[in-house]
Amino acid sequence: MELSGFSEEQLDVREAIAKICSNFPDEYWAEHDESGIYPHELHAALAKDGWIGIALPEDLGGAGLGISEATMMLQTISQSGAGMGGAQSIHANVYATQPVAKFATLQQRQKMLPRLISGEWRACFGVTEPNTGLETLKLKTQAARDGDHYNISGQKIWISSAQVASKMILLARTTPLEEVKKSSEGLSLFFIDFDKTAPGLELRKIKKMGGRAVDANEVFFDNYRVPADTLIGQEGQGFKIVLYGMNAERCLLAGEALGLGYVALERASKYAQERVVFGRPIGQNQGVQHPLADAYMKLEAAKLATYHAARLYDASSKDQSITQHAIGVACNSAKYLAAEAAFTACERSVLAHGGMGYAQEYHVERYLRECLVPRIAPVSREMILNYVGERALGLPRSY
Repeated sequence: MELSGFSEEQLDVREAIAKICSNFPDEYWAEHDESGIYPHELHAALAKDGWIGIALPEDLGGAGLGISEATMMLQTISQSGAGMGGAQSIHANVYATQPVAKFATLQQRQKMLPRLISGEWRACFGVTEPNTGLETLKLKTQAARDGDHYNISGQKIWISSAQVASKMILLARTTPLEEVKKSSEGLSLFFIDFDKTAPGLELRKIKKMGGRAVDANEVFFDNYRVPADTLIGQEGQGFKIVLYGMNAERCLLAGEALGLGYVALERASKYAQERVVFGRPIGQNQGVQHPLADAYMKLEAAKLATYHAARLYDASSKDQSITQHAIGVACNSAKYLAAEAAFTACERSVLAHGGMGYAQEYHVERYLRECLVPRIAPVSREMILNYVGERALGLPRSY
């Protein structure tokens, strides 16, 4: 990857994270992907050096850096060979805490964030539901006020790291949909204890195709009680609050996709130089060389879009001329372009390896399985195209 144009802070982050990740070779990730065992050691190493709180305030123990630097961190983890499994072990702790840092009270921030930053706590993010999918405004999980508590009932799905998390950042409905004036109202954000021994909470692990080192789960709530002071911001304004973290997530996931794409191309280029057929390296043949070069250019273009989006996100806190519209279009575009570029790179890496690309020992088959995640989550390619068509081009809504 070409490093020209990055800030000194981003390059320092890249160097420091790469040093940590060098202790976790391909074999570590292949074993954890096979066994489904969580990468506790990576999480501990990153927490020890303060990287879990890279984009959280310094006065709470964070590094006080931005999403630009956090994106570089996630890309570097992924590019080390850890892929989505490694990156997603801390993914939610970076982006899902952004709304908490911005909208929680000082007392809440001081109570909730320092132990996440230190690694003592881990958080998962509870938004997606099985019967609403991308229709976030129609979420059905209810949080019913009961004195100084809320009783939570409903179901969430595709909740990563729930098996190891002790906290959840939860989006739930506090006002029935039919009673709200605007569809964007009636949802509230909570930072709750995720006590799997308490009544009213049940988990079911989902068997999945890739990134198996990090668990994905269905979560069932049945009158699960949480204190009222776990509410973040105003009741009914949770959707607007959570959007602050969703744009950050687009950037981080784009970085993770870039990391996968670049490491796949590194492996393919190395193999193409070493593999000799008919008396010459296969990389000397344009049929092998050109698809890899094309994939590299796609990654470089997506890289520019990704870090442009991250810069807009960070700068918007001080520059009022940067609109949420501009940030939304940039972050969604970055996620789309990086995911597509990563898929191209990973697929061509497998093909460049020939039959050995299908073998686990070369690891590129793992990258190909994992690169489907950023194409699907947290929002599909088609919904991003809808968003850009409507918001950037002014076209009528198609759904």
